Amino acid sequence: MAKAKEIKTNAMRILETKKIPYKSYTYECDEFIDAIQIADMLGLPYEKVYKTLVTQGSSKNYYVFVIPIAEELDMKKAAKSVGEKSVAMLHVKDINAVTGYIRGGCTAIGMKKLYPTRIAQTAQELQQIIVSGGKLGMQLELAPQDLAAACNGEFADLLAAR
Repeated sequence: MAKAKEIKTNAMRILETKKIPYKSYTYECDEFIDAIQIADMLGLPYEKVYKTLVTQGSSKNYYVFVIPIAEELDMKKAAKSVGEKSVAMLHVKDINAVTGYIRGGCTAIGMKKLYPTRIAQTAQELQQIIVSGGKLGMQLELAPQDLAAACNGEFADLLAAR
């Protein structure tokens, strides 16, 4: 009997093409669940797991922000980091059309277009971070610098004060 072939996502193929090492985690998931629940299911520390947020600037351009799951995006800092007057969260119904991914499976790696991407500077303090793997039920662990290289991202101060 043939061995089941691992289903690779676009993000995984891009990382492999760029020879960027990563580790994948899979979990059962039929519909969107938030990243905190995913971290709990996989037994992962919140500070190591990052979520991908997509926004639209006042210029109508799109921007991607990658921040720790338990933190909030400071919209003013986010806008400033990409040279916009303001940014607003992209409506859930528009995520697939803009990124090619679905809610809960959105990652900065391999979107339909290479949007300006900013990663919370706190990621630089970690050896590895975990981000969505490009579909529901898939997470990828990789070095923050490798994530930045894979999505042409830059590190920035993005987090709301607690």
